[in-house]
Amino acid sequence: MLKLREEAIKEVAHRKYQLFERKESRISDFYAENVFGDAEMRSHLSVELYERLVRCIDRGERIDYDIAEAVATALKSWAMTRGVTHYTHWFHPLRGTTAEKHDAFFEIRNGQPMEHFKGSSLIQQEPDASSFPHGGIRSTFEARGYTAWDASSPAFIYEIANAKTLCIPTVFVSFTGAALDNKAPLLKSIAAIDKAATEVCQYFDKEVQKVTVSLGAEQEYFLVDRSLFMARPDLVMCGRTLFGHSPSRGQQLSDHYFGSIPRRVTNFMVEFETEALRLGIPVRTRHNEVAPGQFEVAPQFEELNLGTDHNVLLMDIMERVAEKHDFRVLFHEKPFKGINGSGKHNNWSLITQDGRNLLSPTSKAKENLQFLTFLVCTVKAVHDYADLLRASTASAGNDLRLGGHEAPPAIISVFLGAQLSSVLDELDKNANVKVGKGDNVYLKLGISKIPEIILDNTDRNRTSPFAFTGNKFEFRAVGSTANPAIPMTVLNTAVADVLCQFKLLLDKELEKETKKEVAIINVLRRFIKQSKNILFERDNYSHDWVEEAQKRGLTNLQTTPEALAAYRSQESKALFERQAVFTPVELEARTHLLMDEYVMKVQIESRVIGDLSLNHIIPTAIKYQNMLLENYNGLTQLKLDTKYVHGLIKDISEHIAQIQQMVEDMTEERKRANAIESETTRAEAYCHKVRPYFEKIRYHVDKLELLVDNDDWPLPKYRELLFYK
Repeated sequence: MLKLREEAIKEVAHRKYQLFERKESRISDFYAENVFGDAEMRSHLSVELYERLVRCIDRGERIDYDIAEAVATALKSWAMTRGVTHYTHWFHPLRGTTAEKHDAFFEIRNGQPMEHFKGSSLIQQEPDASSFPHGGIRSTFEARGYTAWDASSPAFIYEIANAKTLCIPTVFVSFTGAALDNKAPLLKSIAAIDKAATEVCQYFDKEVQKVTVSLGAEQEYFLVDRSLFMARPDLVMCGRTLFGHSPSRGQQLSDHYFGSIPRRVTNFMVEFETEALRLGIPVRTRHNEVAPGQFEVAPQFEELNLGTDHNVLLMDIMERVAEKHDFRVLFHEKPFKGINGSGKHNNWSLITQDGRNLLSPTSKAKENLQFLTFLVCTVKAVHDYADLLRASTASAGNDLRLGGHEAPPAIISVFLGAQLSSVLDELDKNANVKVGKGDNVYLKLGISKIPEIILDNTDRNRTSPFAFTGNKFEFRAVGSTANPAIPMTVLNTAVADVLCQFKLLLDKELEKETKKEVAIINVLRRFIKQSKNILFERDNYSHDWVEEAQKRGLTNLQTTPEALAAYRSQESKALFERQAVFTPVELEARTHLLMDEYVMKVQIESRVIGDLSLNHIIPTAIKYQNMLLENYNGLTQLKLDTKYVHGLIKDISEHIAQIQQMVEDMTEERKRANAIESETTRAEAYCHKVRPYFEKIRYHVDKLELLVDNDDWPLPKYRELLFYK
């Protein structure tokens, strides 16, 4: 290990950055050139087939075989002119990021070699599903699973090691039709909120026929030199450092945030952005983040399903391009102790078919009543289903980040800003407004008092897990490794359900109230009263907020096992079944998988801690201790002062003993946890019995890092991992 660290540091010292030069001067010259988008469909399909295909995509209808056959022929022709030899159905399994199985266009027919791609191969494939996690949806011996074409997300060409593959976005389902992926439920939630939001829009504008969801996923990440990464078994196995004393300089100077990007990092960024842009991923922003070695990339907002595909594809691109620049990308939520972790801020909004943002306020009173309706319904959805939203962000990695005075706490709350909060407060207090004939209903209701609110008028609250930022909500609690489909499916479903409640109550109000605007306000006022406890404008990091949230009845689910319990409540099952997003079986399967994944990740970390402690840290400390003993004996013979050396030997001995004993105790707790049959109880045992040993052991290891000679320490230190670029 020591040799690995020494060699890694030497390699970094002599590392030269690889200059990446993009041929094109304008992004618009090559943007989406590897995507079979709208322009390609128009040029390769007849007008009739193109219009039928677009109509099917817009309405979510089944695509006829003749359309599929024509699209397959067009796709093959387009792809082969670009050197593509294989195609794959590209999907999001329930564990990991993406999955794919490549098949060649090539086949032998009547003894003759030829390239062929049928419409049936485009629409559906049958990969072996036996080894994919399913959460009990089917038996182990039932291997059949189906990938089905998602025509709403365009096919694209992905190149790895000079091999070009046509990737066809798909959903993945079992033989019985149960979802085995993250995309199928996402599409169902999008359909649910489209229906509910469109029906509510009809009260304001009869022209609205469709509402889509937009997503802008800000991706935070760390970069570590590849050689240093390979010299850290904990980074290789767990994606985070399990040991490591804080360096003298961390992020306390606040000099890294938005600072000058290192040349080597810039070259990496330019190359992965170029590849992303060629694949139609509209990345626009790059910058240094708060922690040293931390960065962020952010795209322009897109339709949610496409934005989700693009985010998981972007993560894959980043990892692959990083290797070319001798980097490793760390997406873990908390790869380093003592500095900020990484999140994936999901910016969410609702857009009508003509491009109007339903969460964008204006100076027009009539439009603002619609804006208030969707704003209040979203706030109520967060209030009513706060535990579900917390569950959607739960993971072993994110537990280390949430509530760490660097990211939103585990308490779900909503930030609206002073202006909007005062508007809702006024609506809440002004009850039973009577409007006479000829009265200006908007003035009477106070809506005309709403100023034109633009983005800069709503200050950002970076401590809030769910913040309104001018024309969208930013879900900041989502972890950096997460697939956006998971939290967005929950949010869509919750908001869709509250919009359905709004419509039901409004129809009842309209039976007794002639003024539609008054009826709408009456329902909104009821929603505000029911959900105002979720609104919080101040510092979410403060301890006072924890106490106040408890008084308000808001939950503080700090660990994954307790957060995931929300999925198993009868209320949650009813919600997802009512909105046709998850069946109870599908919901239970996901909960089982998430519990199981939590256990496995904590288990792996525990084993790595034991391995590093017993095989690397303790032997290194003993070797250094033996050297000190020789020094002590020499000093004794010379009758010199041995007080310092004696104390050093004693401290090292005590740390070694503590590490040895606690590793043994942790291992025994792990064995006891493994013997527990109940998955929930087993997850709780790993959370409350095994994981507490991590910090205790780390304390003694990190103390040894300060005591043992730097030249003898086997693991690359934080100063090397964070600052050597």
